[in-house]
Amino acid sequence: VQVMESGGGLVQAGGSLRLSCTASGLPFDDYALAWFRQVPGKEREAVSCISFTGRNTHYVDSVKGRFTISRDNGKNTLYLQMINLKPEDTAMYYCAAVTRSDCKTTIQGLHKMSPWGQGTQVTVSS
Repeated sequence: VQVMESGGGLVQAGGSLRLSCTASGLPFDDYALAWFRQVPGKEREAVSCISFTGRNTHYVDSVKGRFTISRDNGKNTLYLQMINLKPEDTAMYYCAAVTRSDCKTTIQGLHKMSPWGQGTQVTVSS
């Protein structure tokens, strides 16, 4: 199984980016999916998740109203549309498959089922 994130870059505050995530050997339609981010010296945090059915999405408070998670099972791809980016969004972003029962009512308690990829760096300048 190989997970691959892409779409990061350097943007000014207020800018937008769209992250993508695909995986080989891992059918996304068997899982709920999530985006995480990490800055050096801090723990990796869950940013957003989307349920197995796609009907439920959840976000950490700091990105609500600015980030939108979506999935395309036909393309085995997960997306994260980010608008109005802030310097505090600067981090390495990762995606992961999580268990089917995750993300029905909350972003808390996700159970990662896939290996970490290399991540994609998002840098927001002020």
